[in-house]
Order: sequence, then C-alpha cells, then structure tokens
Amino acid sequence: MMEKVNYLSPEWRDEIEKRLKEEISPERMKLLTTSVTYIYKNCPDGNNRFLYFKIDDGNFSSIQVDTGDPPEAEFNVTGDYEVFSKITQGIMKSQRALMGGKLKLRGNMVKALKLASLADRMNKVFAQVPANY
Repeated sequence: MMEKVNYLSPEWRDEIEKRLKEEISPERMKLLTTSVTYIYKNCPDGNNRFLYFKIDDGNFSSIQVDTGDPPEAEFNVTGDYEVFSKITQGIMKSQRALMGGKLKLRGNMVKALKLASLADRMNKVFAQVPANY
C-alpha cells in the first residue's frame, strides 16, 4: 500500500499523473485538447497554489503544481483550498461547488458543461491517492 503524500506536493502530482495516464485513456477523454488551471486560495501554509493540466488529443501532456502565477489556460477554476480538498476526497461534487458559488469558473461555459463528466472522472482518480490534507 502506498504511503500517504501531502496534497498538492510534488509526490502527489507525480502519483496523480501516473494514475491519470493509467486509468483514463485518450479515448475516454474523447481525444480532447484543452487546458485547465485550478487556483487554490487560502492554503494551510498561507500561500495560494495552482494545479494545471494540459491535455492534447486526450493525453495528459503537462501537469504542474506550484505557487505564483499559473500558466495561461482555457479554463480557470478558483476556490478555497478547503473546497478543492473536499472535492478531491470525494466529499463534495465539483458541480455542486460551482453552482453553490464555492468555485468560480472562467472560460466557455457550454464547453465546461460538456467537460463536467471528465472532471468527475479525474476527481475519482485523485480520491484514490492516499494524502494528508
């Protein structure tokens, strides 16, 4: 069994990248090309962080976790660390957080709604990684 890693750490990033590539095929990603940045406000250490995904033809080509200015992305989702951590753990659904105003989405809303099921698939993978939140 895998040892717990810290949420949003380089080890966590490496583990989600490995699992996303193993568990979600390009076909299941509908050969999608997009980019998404999750912007985490009020992290426990006082910093803001980002989690960035670049997807080319359904393949995860870049996954970054860092502080500072995130890369440009087609979609930006902003919210509190606590909200994202609940979504990642499977305690809260991302669509409910968006509709309830706990997350803010910037980007094409029509396309974002089509991508909601893919975001749910990714969140299920995240929830499998043993992590300290």
